[in-house]
Amino acid sequence: MSKVASAAKAEAVRTSPVFDKCYRYQDAERARQAQLYSFFRVVESPQDPEVVVGGRRMIMLGSNNYLGLTNDPRVKEAAIGAIRQYGSGCAGSRFLNGTLDLHTRLEERLAEFMRQDAVVTFTTGYQVNLGTIACLVSKGDTVYLDKLDHACILDGARLAFGHVHKFKHNDSADLRRQMMTDDEVSGRLVVVDGVFSMEGDITPLPEIVAVAREFAAGVMVDDAHGIGVLGDTGRGTAEHFGLEADVDLIMGTFSKSMASIGGFVAGDATVIDYIKHRARTLIFSASPPPASIGAALAALAIMESEPERRARLWENRRFFSDGLKLLGLDTGQSQTPVVPIIVGDDLVALKMVQRLHAAGVFVNCVLPPATPPGRALIRTSLMATHTREHLSRALDAIELAGREVGLVRAASV
Repeated sequence: MSKVASAAKAEAVRTSPVFDKCYRYQDAERARQAQLYSFFRVVESPQDPEVVVGGRRMIMLGSNNYLGLTNDPRVKEAAIGAIRQYGSGCAGSRFLNGTLDLHTRLEERLAEFMRQDAVVTFTTGYQVNLGTIACLVSKGDTVYLDKLDHACILDGARLAFGHVHKFKHNDSADLRRQMMTDDEVSGRLVVVDGVFSMEGDITPLPEIVAVAREFAAGVMVDDAHGIGVLGDTGRGTAEHFGLEADVDLIMGTFSKSMASIGGFVAGDATVIDYIKHRARTLIFSASPPPASIGAALAALAIMESEPERRARLWENRRFFSDGLKLLGLDTGQSQTPVVPIIVGDDLVALKMVQRLHAAGVFVNCVLPPATPPGRALIRTSLMATHTREHLSRALDAIELAGREVGLVRAASV
């Protein structure tokens, strides 16, 4: 496009009211000007315990690579082998021409692993929740969501034609109160995160299930951050509580413990078959590419055969969480390898992340609306492959940065 044509297009954009909000938006630019912008950082290496950013090595405490498998040679070779056999993509949706025997093999393996009747895979975890909730919750139905459920759960509920009710975070009494006042409902579905991704707390699933059963509601658990992490064999939150027979649908992703990208939902065979034929995000979206499915298959096999990875992950979680608490930092209600540092003030959180970045520690800054107003936090997450040296160095950097921004008090003399 020529400079003249480009200028004309820019002028047309500026004069169209629909784009006014884009030109009014200044938050990101203000953060850039203050040198406090910490988003869209470019990583130049695999998602290992140490990564390269801007040519500099940093300790990675901002990844969901819980079992440390994203750079495992076996996972990479499985992805490469899938490309060699099936090519780079499927050129169509699962519904029409894009279902490979590789997809069905993964679904069979996942159903066996999750101890569920059936599984269907989607191209992303986000699409799982959008498609599943939207096709199950019809006119006259109600979906009940925890107020801190992931954005894709909220968006799936918005796409549905039913009513949407939100209950207080992890508050089964509030869920029950809302169900009691909802007396003209055809069907009910409760959807909760198993592990809440920002603060690392676990849903009180026994209480949620008890209330749901009282009102004949279905229960769906988004276990994106629970599978591979929770439970004796890593099957997630339902296994953790011994409620696998009581949860109707379990959603999972491949982009965390399973070192790939994609998602799935597991449950009753008839319900899964309905989702396969009615979920728009499955029917009208291209299939997960062969490399993603090959990698997920390999990661699943390693996850099953090497339980010591999960044991190391929890050892690292205990060491790091204890270290943060010794510094007097608030880690909220975290019970998992997602360990937040509750800061409160947005600007203080941005400053601390900037100082940690300068010190060679990669963490994530979480601001509203991803967290409630006044509860800005620094999200850290552990890997099985972090060493004690990685975590000790990170704690030293966090202590220094915390003192600089006033979160860690100076030691008394």
